[in-house]
Amino acid sequence: MPDLSWEIRLGGIVAGVDEVGRGPLAGPVVAAAVILDPANLPRELDGLDDSKVLSAEARAHYVSVLRRVAIIGIGAASVDEIDRINILQASMLAMARAVARLSRGPDVALIDGNRAPKLSCRAVTLVKGDTLSLSIAAASVVAKETRDRAMVQLHARYPGYGWASNVGYPTAAHRAALGVIGLTRHHRRSFGPVRALLGLAADEDIAALDAAE
Repeated sequence: MPDLSWEIRLGGIVAGVDEVGRGPLAGPVVAAAVILDPANLPRELDGLDDSKVLSAEARAHYVSVLRRVAIIGIGAASVDEIDRINILQASMLAMARAVARLSRGPDVALIDGNRAPKLSCRAVTLVKGDTLSLSIAAASVVAKETRDRAMVQLHARYPGYGWASNVGYPTAAHRAALGVIGLTRHHRRSFGPVRALLGLAADEDIAALDAAE
């Protein structure tokens, strides 16, 4: 289970940072930065773990608690930014925005993975950090809940793709819908599966779709 060992070792104010949404065919990439107070960790956070191993109900519970006891910053990079600068750089941008939106600047940002965005504070990377650091695990839960809710809202406008359940990931139903309905402005046109499934739609066709929406 993740704990605060890394945060204590680093010292000072530490923000755990994680992102979600690198793999979907649609929607933004979202990041969160979370600062926990080791002296103020309520029992309601017992069991907090990497968002991927928690149920939707558990994630919602932890987010409600974190909003009371933690300092949280959320950042995102849009589909247009993903297509323009690539998904890796968009993920870095989302994480930098999340750290910048913290109400209190950290001394150290503890980043999940092996790459760190350019920040005004020290950055330390931690591979599989969401399974080791409680702050990163908290950030992963906040980021996933934020992105999932955004995709559910988009599902109400574009119900044919199943975004309420697949949140933009390339499920069989989502891929099938692309072939039947076509793409929306929220699909990542730089992603190979989108381009391939749409038969490499011509630029003029894409422009016409944008104008229609």
